[in-house]
Amino acid sequence: MNVVIIFVQNSLHMSSKLLEGKTGIISGALNDKSIAWKVAELCHFHGAKVVLTNAPIAMRMGEINGLAEKINAPIFPADATSEQDLQNLFQGSMEHFGGKIDFVLHSIGMSPNVRKGRHYTDLNYEWYKQTLDVSAMSLHKMLSVAWKMDAINDWGSVVALTYIAAQRIFPDYNDMADAKSLLESIARSFGYHYGSAKKVRINTISQSPTVTTAGSGVKGFDGFINYSELMSPLGNADAEACANYCVALFSDLTKYVTMQNLFHDGGFSNTGVTQAVVEKFGS
Repeated sequence: MNVVIIFVQNSLHMSSKLLEGKTGIISGALNDKSIAWKVAELCHFHGAKVVLTNAPIAMRMGEINGLAEKINAPIFPADATSEQDLQNLFQGSMEHFGGKIDFVLHSIGMSPNVRKGRHYTDLNYEWYKQTLDVSAMSLHKMLSVAWKMDAINDWGSVVALTYIAAQRIFPDYNDMADAKSLLESIARSFGYHYGSAKKVRINTISQSPTVTTAGSGVKGFDGFINYSELMSPLGNADAEACANYCVALFSDLTKYVTMQNLFHDGGFSNTGVTQAVVEKFGS
């Protein structure tokens, strides 16, 4: 009996360097607890060249210079609510890379009402406008500037970080829940237009509660993260795991995923109750 062995080479070259040859902008890296920080490190590991950006005030508070040195990335300060700053960011990035950008991470969020302890039923509306502008409208502005400048390559990828409070009530998440709802809507709407015109895909990742500087500022965070751990069959996804997911969405392995809100939460979003929670609160 003759045996014929046929070797078929996959048309997609698989390697550990999922982002080899790609360029990207990473916003929101404050310190080594930031998800954006982990994403930047992992993008670099997978062969991408990146530009780092954050608001000037956040840069003074954080440690972004250390990250920039570690991954050999320039820093372009930009207030994400300023269209002029965003134009400078994309222009500077394209000049640095010598061409268009392949991926963008939007990891931006801030609520003065949360920081200053205003209850949701008694918001300061000027602060509320700030919350929406910084945490959601900034994504629209970023995408609008990129669109007008034709700054993102065809089949590029944009990812914004969100949270399940956009769909379900988490009382202490306050007006950030409204901002995340708007953020997800912008991703869907702009995802349609950018996808139709340039094949650029836009998605949001709804991440587990994660120990970051921003997340830890939410009232009752420690108690909630423990509850979420018990409610998630796989446990909470940490920042490193989220970075892996972002890299997958930036890579060519996910070219036809767009306009999605993707839950990266260990199963929390589809769990009604777990045995661990029943045993914890049972009499």
